[in-house]
Amino acid sequence: MKKDIQIPEVSGIEIAIVYEYNDIYKTDDWNVYIINNKDVDLELVVIVSKGYNDNKISSTLRKKLDVLPANSFAKVELIQPELFALNNDFQVSFFESNTLYDKTFSFKKGTIREGALRMIPTMKKRGVVAR
Repeated sequence: MKKDIQIPEVSGIEIAIVYEYNDIYKTDDWNVYIINNKDVDLELVVIVSKGYNDNKISSTLRKKLDVLPANSFAKVELIQPELFALNNDFQVSFFESNTLYDKTFSFKKGTIREGALRMIPTMKKRGVVAR
């Protein structure tokens, strides 16, 4: 039975944690984005995130996007720097051409920091990317 199940591989999707200036509150914030580098729209995108280590677990966040257009990105959530001491997982599920795809993107503890920021060409902003 298991050999009959086809699990398609996810490619062209990234999760980025971006350090950017917030014009409204006049602060520098860390924000989570999903990036669609594909030439097709993604439908019914669901993102479930949580942080954890050996003795702590953060609350679980769920976010839904009806459509993520081709070659675009969308802000998912603000993330507090205190969570960078935890491993952070973002499970992304979506439909592409009536096929369900699923992938977990992980940021290990300590990998999200100002010294690790790199330019993200799609966004023209600096951040840390999980592929």
